[in-house]
Amino acid sequence: MFYSSDYSVGKFYEDARQATRSILDSGRVPIVTGGTGLYLRWLIYGKPDVPKASPDIASEVYSELADLQNNEDWEAAVQLVVKAGDPKAQFLAANDWYRLRRSLEIIKSSGSPPSAFQVPYDSFRKQCDSSVVDRHDINPSTVVVEEVTSKELDYDFICFFLSSKRVDLYRSIDCRCEDMLSGSDGILSEARWLLDSGLLPNSNSATRAIGYRQAMEYLLMCRQQGGSSPREFFNFLSEFQKASRNFAKRQLTWFRNESIYHWLDASKPLETVLNFIYDAYHDKSENLVVPESLRMKKELSSRREESELKGYRTQNRHFVRREDCSDILDWIRRTQGLNSES
Repeated sequence: MFYSSDYSVGKFYEDARQATRSILDSGRVPIVTGGTGLYLRWLIYGKPDVPKASPDIASEVYSELADLQNNEDWEAAVQLVVKAGDPKAQFLAANDWYRLRRSLEIIKSSGSPPSAFQVPYDSFRKQCDSSVVDRHDINPSTVVVEEVTSKELDYDFICFFLSSKRVDLYRSIDCRCEDMLSGSDGILSEARWLLDSGLLPNSNSATRAIGYRQAMEYLLMCRQQGGSSPREFFNFLSEFQKASRNFAKRQLTWFRNESIYHWLDASKPLETVLNFIYDAYHDKSENLVVPESLRMKKELSSRREESELKGYRTQNRHFVRREDCSDILDWIRRTQGLNSES
C-alpha cells in the first residue's frame, strides 16, 4: 500500500480473507490482532453486499468532487452528496473524502445510499440477542459469551479483548504518546515527510490516523509562523494524548457491545494470559468461561474507580518542564521555520 493511497475496510476484508485462506492451506492457525472494530467485524461476519463502482462511475465521481476537494470546500461536497441521495453524508468526519466519494459511487451504481444495504453483522446480532433472552437457566455468577457457531460463520473464531483498568490504560496511552515524540525519527518527522509529499491532515487513511493528523496540523501551524513556543508544543501534546484516550474509550464502548469477545485482564502476567488463550483454542466445549482471576469487567467496577477516572490528570514523564521540549523546538526552527528547506 502506498502512503498516499486510501485503505478501506472493504480492501482489508479481501486482503485478510486471502491471508486467512493461505495460512489455513499451509496447515497453520491464523492469529489476527488489532483494535479497529469495524474491520474486525467485517472479517468475522462478512461484508455488506454493496455494489462496486465501475471504472466509468468511479471516474465520474472523481471528476465531480475533484475541484471541491482541491479547493478544500468540504461543506459544498457534502451537500452535493446529500442532494444525490445520502443524508447521512453530513455526519461523516470532516475531510473524509474517501467515504464521501464511496457514498456517491454507491448512489450512482445502485440508486440507493450505503445505509440501504444489509449488513451481515446485524442479522447475527439479532440472533444472539434472541438466544440470550430465550436462555433462562444461565447462572448469573458466571459470564458466558454467546458465540455464533462455526456452522453459521465462515470460520471458527475465538475472540478475546484484552484491556486493563481505565486509569492504568490512560496512563499507558499518555506515556506512549510521549515516546512517539522522542528521538529523531518520531512521529513529527513522519508528519513532516507526509506534508512534504503534498498531503494535508485528514485527507486520506494515513493522514486521518490519530497522532499523524495532530502532528501535521501542528507542523502546519509552525510553518505558518516560523516556529513554536513551548506552550504551543504542550498544547499539541495534550491534544494528541486526549485524542488517543478518546479513541481508547470508543474502542471500549464498541467491544462492550460485541458479544463474541471474551474480556481478559491485560494487567495479569503475560504467561498466564497466553496460557489461557492457548487452552481456550484446544477447549472443545460449547461455551468458554473466563475464570474470575483473569476476567476483565466491562463496566467500571467500583465507585473508587469511577472517582479515580473523573479525577484523572496526565502526568508526563519526559515533557514536564519548558526546557524538556527544547530539542524538539530547535528541530522545528531548523526544519519548519520560514527560511528552512522543507
